[in-house]
Amino acid sequence: MKIAFFSTQSYDRQFFDRFNREQDIVYFEAPLNPQTAPLAAGCTGICAFVNDQLNREVLNILQKLGVKLVALRAAGYNNVDLNAAAELGFTVVRVPAYSPYAVAEHAVALILSLNRKIHKAYNRIREGNFSLDRLVGFDLHGKTVGIVGTGKIGAVFAGIMKGFGCRVLAFDLVANRDVEALGVEYVPLSDLLEEADIVSLHCPLNAQTRHLINEHTLGMMKPGSMLINTSRGGLVDTPAVIEALKSGRLGYLGIDVYEQEENLFFYDRSEELIADDQILRLISFPNVLITSHQGFFTEEALTGIVETTLENIAAYEGGRPLKNIVIA
Repeated sequence: MKIAFFSTQSYDRQFFDRFNREQDIVYFEAPLNPQTAPLAAGCTGICAFVNDQLNREVLNILQKLGVKLVALRAAGYNNVDLNAAAELGFTVVRVPAYSPYAVAEHAVALILSLNRKIHKAYNRIREGNFSLDRLVGFDLHGKTVGIVGTGKIGAVFAGIMKGFGCRVLAFDLVANRDVEALGVEYVPLSDLLEEADIVSLHCPLNAQTRHLINEHTLGMMKPGSMLINTSRGGLVDTPAVIEALKSGRLGYLGIDVYEQEENLFFYDRSEELIADDQILRLISFPNVLITSHQGFFTEEALTGIVETTLENIAAYEGGRPLKNIVIA
């Protein structure tokens, strides 16, 4: 089966070539959008990543080219117009889970780095500056951590924070019994925001959660608290967060995702002028730490993504049941 892979990087080729034995893969570095969709001519399926566009316009183009399968090499599918996909006869599959530890541990890394200012200390030492001025942090032990979304990643994160001796609160539409068994208390979102010293987002992006963190909810948060987002950029209203940082309402921000990341993340922009004023403003804050969507980036997670993606494609090609199908 011939598959067009969009938004591919060197590591995509490395891992898919390592495990692929059956499929005819054509790699494109270009992201999928209306201008690049014609590259899929002659392919039965396409494989897309988190920032590829799969709106009605793109899906119409793909359907006319004879594409029938949309294989997402990611868990989220907020970039897919599922209603249009169903109308046009597409089968959509995804990777619902790979390594929840990868993203959960990255969230913890952001917390520790922001709190203990590891990134600042690293740069100081390289310049011969061994001063401890302005590097004071706080003990995680005894602090209250709020988790929004307690699926597999949120559950792993909860276990790690309990291991640090934190009091852990959670908010989700449905309580996870495994998380409750850890001693985590489920509370309304407003209570979580008011009580938590650290708030970490682990929920999907949809119509109900878009800009979940906004001017109103930021106003509920404990002054000087920390916000971590390793889920989806659209969960956070960036201008509102910038204002909260400027006012001191928000004490720390650690993000691995960004609402306008499509034209920035996964690319080397070091020799270019960055026109995104919001990301430049965030970078300017001393209490903000940004990584470019690397939470999933471990050997174990990449292997899981590749194996599940290839199995999804093989199951479709072989007419077998699709356990990872996405339905509108």
